[in-house]
Amino acid sequence: MNFRTAWKRNGLSIVLLLLSITFLAGQIAAGFQVHNEELIQHGRRAMSLAQYLTSGHFVSATFENWESEFLQMGMYVLLTVTLRQRGSAESRPLDPKEETTTIRPGLQPWPVRKGGLWKRIYGHSLAIAFGVLFAFSFLLHAFGSWRAQQDEQRLQGLPPPAFLEHLTSSTFWFESMQNWQSEFLAVLALVVLTIFLRQKDSPQSKAVEAPHAQTGD
Repeated sequence: MNFRTAWKRNGLSIVLLLLSITFLAGQIAAGFQVHNEELIQHGRRAMSLAQYLTSGHFVSATFENWESEFLQMGMYVLLTVTLRQRGSAESRPLDPKEETTTIRPGLQPWPVRKGGLWKRIYGHSLAIAFGVLFAFSFLLHAFGSWRAQQDEQRLQGLPPPAFLEHLTSSTFWFESMQNWQSEFLAVLALVVLTIFLRQKDSPQSKAVEAPHAQTGD
């Protein structure tokens, strides 16, 4: 497969991956500088980049955001199974008869062809995957946030908290809730705005000529 073919087939994923790497690198550069400035202000030695990448400051900030993204998408996948929004391009049609899923048997994924338990698990695999990713990110966020809180307490000459103490603290849940609410607000905005607004040629939008009441893309 040449580059032209790969780009045509996977251009969206390639660009999104490059943007993710770019912004992650920007976060690392900015966070590395900010955290070291804070350490120096308190009379501590600056960290190396390798040390920073395993520090609570970086781990907490990174997985705090990943956690909220996976929660958002996982809940969105589950909620759109049974709930509808009239006129939204992000909703399934109100009438089940408007949904068509005609797929040739030879092109079905292997769990579908296998049937039984494999097919049942595969039928919920997207939500399961997001659930696992959320749990993984939540735990790393909790661990990183705890490490960061320990470092902050030490800089202030205070005893560092135990893990369970931090996990039940208002500080940790403030970090989580401020991200969770913004993620669901973003989904709400997308669901509602696609009722009235359009973006030509985007699969997230209805056709420009579509009436507001049309539900689904």
